Order: sequence, then structure tokens, then C-alpha cells
Amino acid sequence: VQQQASGGGLVQPGGSLKLSCAAPGRTFSSTVKGWFRQPSGKEREFVAAIRWGTGRTYCADSVKGRFTISRDGAKNTAYLQMNGLKPEDTAVYYCAADVAYPMSPESWGQGTQVTVSS
Repeated sequence: VQQQASGGGLVQPGGSLKLSCAAPGRTFSSTVKGWFRQPSGKEREFVAAIRWGTGRTYCADSVKGRFTISRDGAKNTAYLQMNGLKPEDTAVYYCAADVAYPMSPESWGQGTQVTVSS
């Protein structure tokens, strides 16, 4: 099931944004949902992931301490709270689901653009 990312935008350095990841139907407890990003002209990279059932989280070193992934089971939505944004965080952000961590998603939904600039 493709995940739909939203919540991107233009923000100044040091600012915050909260991205949402929604999908139709229900999410099984064995699912891992995660965020990836792709800066212009570069490869897609892992940002953060969360195990839907236990809530255990994983985070890339580049965003540790600034980004937080969470989930709301009742809304079937995952979130990425991004604080202390830097210009190098500028990218298209995608969310995806998989059955294991590390993740190797088979499909990608439409991403959301995050631009950090003054």
C-alpha cells in the first residue's frame, strides 16, 4: 500500500516542520514505517523508521537529536517532527512501509518537498 506524505514547505534555517504519512486501511503491528529523503541530484537516503507495533524507532545519524518519528494508531498516520532544520535537510521527503528493518520499500508514493532557506 502506497504511503502518502504531506506537510512539506519552505522554512528558515533553525525552523520546524511536521510531516505526516497516511495510508488507507489498517497498518499491521508487524509493519515498519519510515521516512526517506532525496536531495536534488542525489540518491534517496534513509531518515527515520518506526515499528508500528512496539513503537521502537531508528534514526539516521545526520538527523539524530533534531528529528523525531512517531505514530498515531487511531489515525493510521506516522509523523516526522523536524526541528533545527538546516539547508542540507532540503529534499523531497517520502514515507514508505516495509515488513522489516532495515527497510527496502518496494514502492514509493508521492513525496513532499522540504526547502530550508533564508
